[in-house]
Amino acid sequence: MQKFVVYRRVSTKRQGESGLGLDAQDRDIDLFLNSYAEVPFEVVATFTDVLSGATADRPELARALDMARKEGATLLVAKLDRLSRNVAFVAALLDDRRLNVRVASMPHADKFQLHIYAALAEQEREFISLRTKAALAVAKARGQKLGGLRDSTAARNAAMRIQADDHAQKVASTITARRAAGATYAQIADDLNSMKVPTARGGQWHPTTVRNAEQRLTA
Repeated sequence: MQKFVVYRRVSTKRQGESGLGLDAQDRDIDLFLNSYAEVPFEVVATFTDVLSGATADRPELARALDMARKEGATLLVAKLDRLSRNVAFVAALLDDRRLNVRVASMPHADKFQLHIYAALAEQEREFISLRTKAALAVAKARGQKLGGLRDSTAARNAAMRIQADDHAQKVASTITARRAAGATYAQIADDLNSMKVPTARGGQWHPTTVRNAEQRLTA
C-alpha cells in the first residue's frame, strides 16, 4: 500500500486560524490522491506549519520528514513553495535517497523536474522583487507618497501583474502558433496541460486563462 505524509504550510497566524490557504491546499491534495495516487493508499499523518517559507526552523516539517523516512512514505505537498521557497533547501530534500517527494499541482513531475522548477521559481521571484523595487523607486522620485497598507497592497498587486506578464511571455510562442493554426482557447489549454506547463500561479490552464495570457501579450 502506498503511504503518504501530507505537509501543509501557511505564512500567517490569521491564515492558519481562518483556514484561508489551507482549504486550497487540501483541495489540491485531495485531487491528487483521488486522481493520481496508486490504490489503495493511506495518509499516515498530516502536519501543518504556520510560518514563512523563508524560515528554516519549521518544527512540523521536521516531524513530517522524520515520519516519511521512518514509514517509507511519500511526502506530499500541494505546491512546491509550500515545502520551501529556497532552492538549496528543496534540492537537499530531493537528493535525499530515503525520501520521496510529490507535488499535488505537478502530479507527473519527477525529482529532476521539481529541482529545475524550484530553481526557475527562485530566479523569477528575485527578478520580480528587483522590478518591484525599481518601480517603487521611480514612484518615490516622482514625489508619490509610499508606505502603509494601501501602498503595500499596490506593490503586491504590481508584483502579481509583473509575474503574470512574464509568464505570458514564456508561453507566447505556443499560444501564438496554435491560434494562428486556428486552435481554440480550450484546445490550447489542453495542450499546455498535457505538456505539464503550469499557469503563473502553478495551476491548470483553462480557456479563460489562455485568453487572459493572449490579451497580456497583445496589450
